[in-house]
Amino acid sequence: MRKKNKEDFFINQFNKKSKIIGDDGAVIGNLVYSCDAFFENVHFKREWMSLKQIARKAMLVNISDAIAMNARPKYALLSVAIPKEYSKKEIKELASGFLDIAKRYGIEIIGGDTISNIKLDISITIISKTKKAKLRSGMKKDDLLCYTGDLGTSKRDLETLLSGGIISKKSKFIEPKLNADFFFEASKYINVSMDISDGLFFELERLSKQNNKSFKFFYDIPTHIGCSGEEYELLFSFPLKYQAKIENIAKKHNVNLNIFAKAVKGKYKCDCKNHHFN
Repeated sequence: MRKKNKEDFFINQFNKKSKIIGDDGAVIGNLVYSCDAFFENVHFKREWMSLKQIARKAMLVNISDAIAMNARPKYALLSVAIPKEYSKKEIKELASGFLDIAKRYGIEIIGGDTISNIKLDISITIISKTKKAKLRSGMKKDDLLCYTGDLGTSKRDLETLLSGGIISKKSKFIEPKLNADFFFEASKYINVSMDISDGLFFELERLSKQNNKSFKFFYDIPTHIGCSGEEYELLFSFPLKYQAKIENIAKKHNVNLNIFAKAVKGKYKCDCKNHHFN
């Protein structure tokens, strides 16, 4: 059983007991709760990123979930396992990364937990507010499928790091670029959405299961693009009648759109290998 199938199998043990599980975050009333882990030697290696960069990315990947659900982050809970050999200077650097991103998005860090550990492990819960959450379910037949930005660079940069190379500090693998302003304005025209954390093809399989749909691709998408994880671009569907409106909003916010498929009857299955390196 491949790693992602094991994750889905585990989550399904709780799906049987809850109707809330299944999206980027859990919607309760007008609040959205999202939680992501960011663990050393699973999501990053210590020599690849500074402590500040690690903390910033840990926050951003969680905020990405909130944005994809049309929710504005308000509060954060941090659980951090810190190696006992870290100095006060290193701990301060780590904290500064969390605080930088919290300030950028107007988030108040309200608590959490810290423990000693042999490696750096981070888990963050973001509490967000929404007027109308966007879910992974609700796709209509003939909806157009779209993703923002360019895909493939995160996979490329991860492979460079694994081979001992050096990547740019501006790499999306180091710091994801989120398109919050675009999505909040365009959300009223969108039927379903999620962020691309495990790769475009992985996320399409999830959407297929949620909506009992397959996809008619308008062009071939190479494996290095479709299987690239850690991108944190937005993936969403919308009716054809709203295409011009969404394109105008994207132009306003300087966001590149890729309309690549439409929803049809059937099932879609992804053949990508897991993108993590453990």
